[in-house]
Amino acid sequence: MNFGWSKEEQMWRRTVRDFAQKKITPRSREIDSTGHIPDETIHDLAEMGLLAPTVSEEYGGMGMGVTMAAIAAEELGRAEISLALPVLYLVEAAWGFIFDRYASPELKKEILPGVTAGKSFLGIAATEPGGGSDISGATRCKAEQKDGGWLLNGEKMYISGIREELKMGGCHMTLVRTDPSAAHRGFTFFAVPLKDNPFVTTTLVEDWGRQGISTGGFNMENLQLSDKNRIGEANRGFYYAMEGFTFARILIGATCVGAADAGLQMGVSYIKQRQSFGHPLASYQGISFPAAERSTDIETARLLTYKAAWMADEMYTRNAYKHKEVALAAAMAKLRAPVMAFETLNEVANWLGAMGYTKEYPIEMGIRGVRSYSIGAEGAMNIMRMIIARELIGEEYKQ
Repeated sequence: MNFGWSKEEQMWRRTVRDFAQKKITPRSREIDSTGHIPDETIHDLAEMGLLAPTVSEEYGGMGMGVTMAAIAAEELGRAEISLALPVLYLVEAAWGFIFDRYASPELKKEILPGVTAGKSFLGIAATEPGGGSDISGATRCKAEQKDGGWLLNGEKMYISGIREELKMGGCHMTLVRTDPSAAHRGFTFFAVPLKDNPFVTTTLVEDWGRQGISTGGFNMENLQLSDKNRIGEANRGFYYAMEGFTFARILIGATCVGAADAGLQMGVSYIKQRQSFGHPLASYQGISFPAAERSTDIETARLLTYKAAWMADEMYTRNAYKHKEVALAAAMAKLRAPVMAFETLNEVANWLGAMGYTKEYPIEMGIRGVRSYSIGAEGAMNIMRMIIARELIGEEYKQ
């Protein structure tokens, strides 16, 4: 067992942290208040290789593994605790990896260079209005073969990056049914472009957190796509989706660890300086003991997250684990990290007192941002419990 970091990983963390603290943290309030990530920041991310870094070098990425991607996610979460920019990062890092892994060379050449250069957007569209995490049972979007291509109909909702793709172009990896009789074995992914598409109508919804990246949906009405837009094998989309969710959950864990750690450090700095009844707040056990608990909680979530990341790298490089095993570890990280981050930031807000209810500190941005991950992004918490319980108790007890 080795709990250390390689020299390359240490250097990468320092590089991303220095960049993020200098270029991103000063703009975190602007990102939240204006509701978008500045074009200059997107350019800076692209220059740093932080847009879909998991994509092959051939298409402008860095061919980065899961652990290195998680390190960057943690540092971006530390720098911008509203988590809007980290959402942009993790969506493109996780799903860019899946796109690169399964799309045709022709489609990859068309889409991925623009994504890694910050000139277009790659998103994921799996959720529908009538169902959240129940992809297998609730998906109504369908595609039928027609004239050598595919005819798509249906609606996706609560999707990140709608406004961004309408502005920049690109596509959303869209999961639809292609064989209604085959249950989860009847799904296929397609690259669906939203910008200037007359067969697609979009809508936006206003979130109360992570304001800098949009959420919304789109409806496809008799959308004709070439077979070139199919991502991977027909009727294998469910398996690609599960693989992508596993990667994304690991990056969510890392993002939440970064945001929680940043918030805790703000809180510790404050309680060491703030005086009450002639003593620093930090000298009271009613403050210092919860701080100790939160520090331990952060480290627990960090260990769960990086264990999952290490297992994923071992799976991809040496076939050392099955996806089911990595998915279990990722579910554990996703179950713990968002709740831990929310509780940590909420605790810090209590230490700040009246100051914690103002926008003088970014704690409120973090509270709003991390809450999205426990509500349901990349799978609701009960889905994580189902994954874990299935392995603990047995598949035969699943309902």
